[in-house]
Amino acid sequence: MSDLVLPINNGKTVETNTTSSTSKASNNELGKDAFLQLLVTQMKYQDPLNPNTDTEYIAQLATFSQLEQLQNLGKAASSSQAFSLVGKTVDVKATSDSSGTSYITGKVDSVLTQGSKIQLSIGGKLYSFDQLDTVYSDDYIDKLNRPSMEATELKYDADNPKDFSFTVNLGSGDTIADEVAVGLGNYFINSDYVKLNGNKVTIDKAAFAEFPNGTYKLTVAFNDSKYTTVKDKLILQVTNSKVTELPEAEETETEETVTDETVTEEAKYSEAVGDGSEGQE
Repeated sequence: MSDLVLPINNGKTVETNTTSSTSKASNNELGKDAFLQLLVTQMKYQDPLNPNTDTEYIAQLATFSQLEQLQNLGKAASSSQAFSLVGKTVDVKATSDSSGTSYITGKVDSVLTQGSKIQLSIGGKLYSFDQLDTVYSDDYIDKLNRPSMEATELKYDADNPKDFSFTVNLGSGDTIADEVAVGLGNYFINSDYVKLNGNKVTIDKAAFAEFPNGTYKLTVAFNDSKYTTVKDKLILQVTNSKVTELPEAEETETEETVTDETVTEEAKYSEAVGDGSEGQE
């Protein structure tokens, strides 16, 4: 029976298997199967008095071949892009009738492909590749996860000394710290004067007893895996001090053969928190 002529039952057309598959294809974009079906239908029902020429059929077949290649190329590109996201931190867009649009952030654990369907596994759940919204660079995530602190100003009055407290972010992921050191240039405050409780750092007032009047930019060092150092965020203002010179740091010998940056930074931090007397910029 012709694809264009349908049987009628009780005044209504009856859908056949062919028309059913055609309607399913029409719900999606025009693919190569639908294009081929249109070409075959055109050949079956062409005007016998004005048939298509061989040249027209060859042009249509060439268009069909191009369409198939473009679809295959697009699928390969999407798959390659999806697989490159494994291990990356991304945002996917999720929508629901109750909460509307929301964004889920996480690392892509794996990629699942089934035919033309591509899914990203994030936190044990699958999301369509079409839901992908944002991809974050490794450097951005590294900086975002590292320990940090907001700009803080400390005012030390030698006539009325008090302990100081400020909060820090100890980091997340692979860069979490559980100790801090505070210093100025080559001089690091004795670790006995610096206490960390949760995200709160407290410095004993005795730590600044040997500081002369002036404004100082202190360094805060963390013992995370990257040995993050935050400079110019902690400002100290000293008044009414009778001291005329800053305490001097003792000279320490260093291995000239050490070239690894991480090892060097670790040595700096160890010196700072070891006896609290010195460190290196």
